[in-house]
Parts: sequence; C-alpha cells; structure tokens
Amino acid sequence: MESNEGEYFINPNSNFELETYDMKDRILSVDIFRGATIISMILVNTPGTWSAIYAPFLHAKWHGYTPTDLVFPFFLFIVGTSIVFAYKNKVANAGTYKKITVRTLKLIGLGLFLGAFMINFPFFKDFSDIRFPGVLQRIGVVFFFASILFLNFNWKVLIAIATVLLIGYWLLMTFVPVNGIESTLERAPNNLANYLDVQIFGVHSYKPDYDPEGLLSTIPSIVSSLLGIFTGLILTSKLAQKEIILIGIGGALLIIGHVWDIFFPINKALWTSSFVLVTAGWANLILALIYYLTDVKGIKFGSIFRYAGANAITLYFLSSFISNILGQIKIGETSLHGWLFNTIYVHDFMSMQLSSLLYALTVVAFYVLLAHILYQRKIFLKI
Repeated sequence: MESNEGEYFINPNSNFELETYDMKDRILSVDIFRGATIISMILVNTPGTWSAIYAPFLHAKWHGYTPTDLVFPFFLFIVGTSIVFAYKNKVANAGTYKKITVRTLKLIGLGLFLGAFMINFPFFKDFSDIRFPGVLQRIGVVFFFASILFLNFNWKVLIAIATVLLIGYWLLMTFVPVNGIESTLERAPNNLANYLDVQIFGVHSYKPDYDPEGLLSTIPSIVSSLLGIFTGLILTSKLAQKEIILIGIGGALLIIGHVWDIFFPINKALWTSSFVLVTAGWANLILALIYYLTDVKGIKFGSIFRYAGANAITLYFLSSFISNILGQIKIGETSLHGWLFNTIYVHDFMSMQLSSLLYALTVVAFYVLLAHILYQRKIFLKI
C-alpha cells in the first residue's frame, strides 16, 4: 500500500528506531517485495490466452496451492507491513480515521469501477451484471480493519485477535450446518462461505457457487495483513538479526499451516486459516532473504521492483483497466487482445503456453517501463 503519510526509514546509527530519512536509508526490501508482488499479479492476470498457461501460473483447482496462489496474500501481507511505516507515529483520532476511511472508499470505488465499466454507451454494465466483491475491494476492506486495529491495540492484543479470527473462521466453516445440512469445504450449497455469498450478493458474485473474494473469507484475509504488521514491527524495532527472526517466524507459520491443512485444507478461494499461515510463512521467508541481501549486506538489485512498488495500486488498476478495454474492442470475430496475441505471439515453432507467457511478459515489461518513468520523474500516485 503506498503511503502519503510520509516516508519512513531505518537509520543504522539509531539502534533501528523508526525515523524519517532520505531515500538512501529506506528499507529497500519492503519496496522490492511490494513491487515484485504487484508485477507478479500483473503477470498471472494477463496471459495471452487463458486456455494455455503453464501450471505454476494457474491457481489450484480447489484445495492446495501453487506459486500463483501466493501472490494476492503476499500483497495483503505487505499492506500490513506498510501500515506500520505509515501509522506507527500517528494518533488514533478523527483525522486519522478519516484518511483511512477515504482511502478505503477509493479502493472499493476503483474496484467497483473496474467491474462495471464497458466501452459502449452507457459505459457501465447493467446493475445485475456488476460483481460486488473483487481484489481492490478486498484490499480496501483489509486495509481499513488492519489499520484501525493497529492504531488501537499493541502487538500482544493483535496476536490474540489474529488467533481468535483464524480459529473462529475454522469453527464456522467446519461445524456450523447450512440449512440443517452438515457443512462442507467443497464447492456446494452447504459450504457456509458460498452460501452467505449467494444470500447476500446473489448474481453479483464471481460464480454462482463461490467467490474468491467473498464476504466471510474476508475475515481471515484481515489476518494476512495483521501478520504483515507483526513483520513491520520487527523491521522497525531495535532487535538485532531481524532476518533470523523472520526466518524463524516464517518456518513456524509454514509448519503450523501445513499441520492445520490436515483438518482445514489450504484453500485460496475460501482463504482458509491454514492458507493464511502458509502464505504468511512464505512471505516472511522471502522478505527475510531480500532484507538480508539489500538492507544488511547492501547488495544492490531489484530496482525494477522498487519502481513498481512505488506506484503499486496505480499499476494494478491500469493493467486491469487496459486489459478490460482490449478485451472489449472487437476486431472481426475476436477482440483487440486476441488479435494482438494471435498476430504477434502465436507461431508454429513455439507452444501455445510459451506464446501466452511471452504475451504476459510483454505486458509486464510495459508496466515496468511505465513504473520506471514515473519513479524517475518522482510521480507517485497515491490512493
């Protein structure tokens, strides 16, 4: 989450206390992690064709997870980490709450706009065709609750809240019957999360039987951000060898998550508690490695990710919006997107999967270039 609350950095000569410094003192690993995550989101969301994708770039069919399933929870995780930098020295008052609320409403509004916009008059879909949940909507809701909780409770209470939410969600999903029928974790009418989405959103859901950004599953997704907050608190603390601490936490979360998977399967669409722990575990391990290389050893790499991280939400919105437009513009029997893909990338000497990946990489290259231009010109579009 980009912050317009001031840029926060670590001064190596101040026992790692949180202060405000020049760009050279910034915690680069957080910027790189955020940028790599947003680039990954664009990569997996814009293949040449959805019918030909390499397995690692696909979501798990239901239970389990793939590298692609890590991307969105990684972003919610780094939202939490960024909340620490943005609000650690803020007071929980009406002014701060107003800024948080306005930012939340902007994110939700942008998400609804993406889902409703069409290029033909009257430029918006019929009301019955608009999907209410979505990626930006979930980011906004998670940001709101994680920020409010961070401003009002210390880390011990936050751990208790996260624990209660994860266990409570597990109990709800596995023990609460639906219309008198024993609950299930499969795609079925007696899946509690699916049932509530159908009752509340109706035709405004992603699918008739489930929504990956549904209402009930937003509860554990807040914990994904809370776990990012704990990492942010470690990075801004006086503790030594922070990378070792993050590795320990990441490993522990992975173990607990995979053990919990036996009883509450890892599932992105349901955002199960085991999924929260496993994805946060991987996030801590990867961030620890980047932190060690950049902020501890001073190895310079990942500039393209840093550029993307500086305008993360802007890049995601633009990539989704432009992709939507390319899909709506018709050229013959296909769309502009399909015409570009088939004309430039589809060849007999390469597989369709490779062609699809090359298209996605071209899209990513475009947004990386855009991010670089914005960064060099010090243009940071804040939401």
